[in-house]
Amino acid sequence: MTMSATNLLSRPAAGLLAAVFSGLAMLAAPAQGASAADYPARPIHLIVPYPPGGSTDPVARMLAAEAGPLLGQPIVVENRPGASGAIGTDAVARAAPDGYTILLHTSVIATDPTLKPDAPYDVQRDLAPITQAVTGPYVVVTNTQVPATTLQELIAYARERPGKTFYGSAGTGSSGHLVGALFSQAAGVELTHVPYKGGGPSITGLIGNEVQLLFDTVPGSRSLIEAGKLRALAVTSAERSAALPAVPTVAEAGLPGLTTVYWLGGFAPAGTPPAIIDRLYAAFRDTLQKPEVQARLREQGNVAQALPPAEFAKVLADDIARYRQVIQARGIRLE
Repeated sequence: MTMSATNLLSRPAAGLLAAVFSGLAMLAAPAQGASAADYPARPIHLIVPYPPGGSTDPVARMLAAEAGPLLGQPIVVENRPGASGAIGTDAVARAAPDGYTILLHTSVIATDPTLKPDAPYDVQRDLAPITQAVTGPYVVVTNTQVPATTLQELIAYARERPGKTFYGSAGTGSSGHLVGALFSQAAGVELTHVPYKGGGPSITGLIGNEVQLLFDTVPGSRSLIEAGKLRALAVTSAERSAALPAVPTVAEAGLPGLTTVYWLGGFAPAGTPPAIIDRLYAAFRDTLQKPEVQARLREQGNVAQALPPAEFAKVLADDIARYRQVIQARGIRLE
């Protein structure tokens, strides 16, 4: 006949043991609540998985400078580039889920589940969305040697030269590559992709007519557009960009159904307490509601968003599905 551990103890001893465990449980619960309530108690590290000086960096540093005082602790920006963003992303996915190591990534992260099936992290399993902080349009930009001054003229030009109209990007699987694939589908044209080693070389290739067009961010080519060295035909957002107000949207230019934007979003390691996620979201939201921050973002060609965590999670899921479709349809693989 077997006996439980409680039966092996005297009644007084069993009662004392139960009281001890009960007391420990009561101590543990407030400790967890206190850690969230007292957050943050030390500096927060914001990982940017790209080199300094890129388009993500200025936004990260502005958010850090403005949100840190709201949280009562500095936010330290750390650039951890490499492996197309995977090194910095993995560092956050493996970090303690305590809110002291967070990530600012671009919408390119939505391609990871399809393009990086062997990555050591799963975007939706290992990261917790905080906020979609910023969005911005892509701009369809050509060099001045292309005989097209409107989007419809560009489409007609490409149809007359199937496979012989080249578009560049910062590399295979980059946002410019995938938006170009979406454009090809929507417009019914056959474009040939030319990957470069970065956004700067792709701009150089465009100016030199190695490629005829790019799907670039506004900050990436705005100065050359304004200088007349490149020609902007349309932006891919639902509304015109405040940074390029004379440039029509793709829908206005006669190509409905191609509304797409890039975004910058914040993530924490999965398992971070909801109270800490909410604290971070509130700080970023309040920062992005400041008129001076919104003005600086508009000047860069960006738009403040501050979507709450649940809404951002849906955007992420929708983008993962959308990019999976075009990646698989085109047979796109990282080199």
